[in-house]
Amino acid sequence: MRRSAAVASALVALLQAPGAFAAEHPGRSQIEKDGYKGPSTCEECHPGKAKEFLGTVHWKHASKVDNVDNLDPKQEYGMKNRIYTMCNGNDIVNNLKEIPKNADGKSKFTGCNTCHPGNHLNDVGSTGPEAEAAVDCLVCHSTEYDFRQRKPYKDEQGRVVMGQDRSTKAALAIGKPTVKNCMTCHETAGGGVLVKRGFSFTKDTDAHAAKGMVCVDCHQAKDHRIPTGFDPNNWANDDLRVSCDGCHGEKPHKSADYNRHTAKIACQTCHIPRTGGAVAKDFTVWEKGGDGFYEPTTLKKDANETVPVYAWYNHTVRNEPHFIGPKGSRKDGKSKIYPFKIYMGKAFYDAKSGKLLSMDFAPPMANGDTRAGVESAARTLGMKDPAAVAKAAVPGWQTIYFGSNHLVTKSKALNCVNCHGVNGVLDFRDLGYSAAEVKKLTNPELYFKQLIEKQKEEW
Repeated sequence: MRRSAAVASALVALLQAPGAFAAEHPGRSQIEKDGYKGPSTCEECHPGKAKEFLGTVHWKHASKVDNVDNLDPKQEYGMKNRIYTMCNGNDIVNNLKEIPKNADGKSKFTGCNTCHPGNHLNDVGSTGPEAEAAVDCLVCHSTEYDFRQRKPYKDEQGRVVMGQDRSTKAALAIGKPTVKNCMTCHETAGGGVLVKRGFSFTKDTDAHAAKGMVCVDCHQAKDHRIPTGFDPNNWANDDLRVSCDGCHGEKPHKSADYNRHTAKIACQTCHIPRTGGAVAKDFTVWEKGGDGFYEPTTLKKDANETVPVYAWYNHTVRNEPHFIGPKGSRKDGKSKIYPFKIYMGKAFYDAKSGKLLSMDFAPPMANGDTRAGVESAARTLGMKDPAAVAKAAVPGWQTIYFGSNHLVTKSKALNCVNCHGVNGVLDFRDLGYSAAEVKKLTNPELYFKQLIEKQKEEW
């Protein structure tokens, strides 16, 4: 009680002091005195927040999903249990662990849940007092977090533990999550920097970052639930959505001609003309790296290096073993044209059911034996005769559409001729327009006068 009273007194004093929040976080003196003891320290002023966090996607890595085909509405889906060819594994088959020794006698820790904000002893989806105490509050909220401490190690009992920075220094630098707090995990998703999403959030690559905005300015949390967009590949969500309309409205342009487009053209289509990241991976053939370990063969492009493809999207998703992508059409009254990064992944499929098989990365990472990875995953998932499953597995490709929602530009946004020129970026025929409509939509009569006037202004 004395400690709570002391913290409360400090909070009152800070509330009364002019410019106090700009100077320091409430409770500083108490933290300096007692040190940081994890979520229990935070909960002196923020009671119940650790338990609240356990119900979010960032902790569970899964949620119920209502906009994707062929899913059980009663079950939860996400990186905890999904199988798709960007990762070809999940938190179940690729839980954080030490892999077998390679030819050089070396091993290392690996796992899909290395970004999970817990200590691994209380892992993805865990609940209860121990799980609450394991939450790494500072990895998101400290501007002085030492990310070198976020690495796995073995404790005295031989258990794999994920380290955390629980230093007083980190605890005294509390604030709204910065770009670094978010992107340390999100920029390296899918196996490395700029692999999965293919975007960097800097003043040179995104108009929002150039204005000094950070991730949570758009993804504003509510009770630790983070709003997301409708990426066809991003299934798990906290039942909150973010959209451009929230800030920019339905008529964001000075030009009435441009504003008429917002009914059928998503903001991203014109304002995110480039994309990047891995365009293909082959999980059936792993390459040996300079460190003596193997990685799936990956064809990668930098941020802003590739052009997107465009498709109608009504925020529902076609989900099949060989395809994950947008559903929609120009006639359904709900769709808009969106930009997407197309990715293709090669992996093993079950010879009998035709379903995509998961892979445990530990065996192929050590020695390149991919079918051993399939067998290990099949065993973990309780499949009958894992060795036979792996032996009969059939290689195949899966196409995935990733939503383009970052790398926003204003100065380099598409204009009329970029879309309506005869060699424009939009394939109107593929988007469902007739030959007569295509001829009309690619005629300079649509945009000639407007762009001539703009050209005069610029010259």
